[in-house]
Amino acid sequence: MIRTLALRGLSATMLPLLRTMDAEAAHDLTIRALSALPALTCEDPPSLALNAFGLQFPNPLGMAAGFDKNAEVPDALLSLGFGFTEVGTLTPRPQAGNPRPRMFRLPDDEGVINRLGFNNAGHDAAFERLTARRGRPGIVGVNVGANKDSEDRAADYVAGVERFAALASYFTVNVSSPNTPGLRDLQHEAALDDLLARVLEARDRAAERATRRAVLLKIAPDLSSGELDGIVTVAKRRAVDGIIVSNTTVSRPASLRHKVLSAEQGGLSGRPLFALSTRVLAETWCRLEGAMPLVGVGGIHSADSALEKIEAGATLIQLYSALVYAGPALVDDIKQGLDVAARKAGGLDRLVGRRAKELCASPYPGT
Repeated sequence: MIRTLALRGLSATMLPLLRTMDAEAAHDLTIRALSALPALTCEDPPSLALNAFGLQFPNPLGMAAGFDKNAEVPDALLSLGFGFTEVGTLTPRPQAGNPRPRMFRLPDDEGVINRLGFNNAGHDAAFERLTARRGRPGIVGVNVGANKDSEDRAADYVAGVERFAALASYFTVNVSSPNTPGLRDLQHEAALDDLLARVLEARDRAAERATRRAVLLKIAPDLSSGELDGIVTVAKRRAVDGIIVSNTTVSRPASLRHKVLSAEQGGLSGRPLFALSTRVLAETWCRLEGAMPLVGVGGIHSADSALEKIEAGATLIQLYSALVYAGPALVDDIKQGLDVAARKAGGLDRLVGRRAKELCASPYPGT
């Protein structure tokens, strides 16, 4: 109770201030505030514990990549109550990203558009920070990507796996950001097959000197049925450990109220992404037929929406943009709702995918 009240107080204090600031400046201030946050004790109900990818998660709710790009605050995020967190996207060399402004809030829609472009301080800076926290509890995934000007992008992903093999709880191969030109081309079947072959070979080599790390693939929501078929075929053939569905969307739902801002170039996240990403999640679950666990991300904003992701096929879930509008108290709100649902169903595992086929048979979002 004291912890929950503290988070609600933090939300009430910080959110009004942050909303007066440029979106990226507000994000930077949030990172600094979390760096100074005292550790908060978090005990999750047993109903939320689960095993996936060979890891024991205290609860299924994680912080998505993109928030803690440089691995500055993983332990602070875990103390907020997340069951895991994912740092990055990390590229081998430091990268400034696209020119500012490059983040835009859509408050009436509870959405965010960004065209950051993998801005990060590179492998060396994150390696130093993750090495300093080595031995601490908590699941911290590492999301790896490629430098914009790289001549061999697959080699950049391999470099990330090799560099962080002893530090990452798991890896995410991010081929779905819309803000690096040509990156999404790596989702095409032949290119993806080559990329995953090289990444998994690097993972297996690293396992000779460190623990074998799961490798997850993060895909876009803007995929045709045929493209998704190809991704699933490659993922199954190469035996990746899981798929994260999904990254941001380049589409713009007609329901968006911020007509001017919605024309900004970049990936749309937050509540407007929910229907599309959840449908692609269900489509992926139906195609995989239980071959691997899925992580559902995109538009989660409440306990009910988190439950919808799980029922669409997600074993684990992630959020980010909703915190811009609801603050960190949302983490406990979601977990409390999932606890009730899990106990009523007799376990979280009984909820996974139970509405996926129903969703796949419904009209596609936007049609």
